[in-house]
Amino acid sequence: MARVGSFLVNQPVQHQPVQHQPVQHQPLQHPELGAVLVSAAQLAETVDQLGHRIATDYADKNPLLVGVLRGAFVFMADLARAIPWSVEVDFMAVSSYGAATESSGVVRIIKDLDTPITGRHVILVDEIIDSGLTMNYVRKLLSDRGAASVEVCALLIRETIAQVDTDTLKYIGRTIPNDWVVGYGLDTNQKWRNLPDVRIWQG
Repeated sequence: MARVGSFLVNQPVQHQPVQHQPVQHQPLQHPELGAVLVSAAQLAETVDQLGHRIATDYADKNPLLVGVLRGAFVFMADLARAIPWSVEVDFMAVSSYGAATESSGVVRIIKDLDTPITGRHVILVDEIIDSGLTMNYVRKLLSDRGAASVEVCALLIRETIAQVDTDTLKYIGRTIPNDWVVGYGLDTNQKWRNLPDVRIWQG
């Protein structure tokens, strides 16, 4: 306080800005979890790059981002925020795995779109391309419904697919080995989706 005449007057407190240091997460240790294939920092960099490319390519097209549930929900949220203008989103739930770790070869639509797509430019967003079966099925389905265009944005793609056919995949984040992986939306029996990085699952 400072004295003015016979009065005590409060002086404004000068606050120094608090410097927050980024939290360094140590990889979770668990018998089911193996090596980190893609770190949280690498994921953030990849998502930013994909968002920039989409923003450049679709600046005047008002694309609809369609996330393939459940795995794409984390990637989808970060990707949408990496695009520096308003985007519309919708979701489909599609399965060819069930609780297994190998595709059954039969694609089932569990949840369909709520948004009409006739004449729309659609970007299918998925966290990983395994066999390509599911994505090819959904892409053809949406094209048949009258979408103006349907492109694919995949965060991860397995080496076996990368060596065979990536011509139809416009946006690819990273290529990974053929190991079963978890984290950043990827799961095994609904476990480990919440990991901040992508890890090998050791079972």
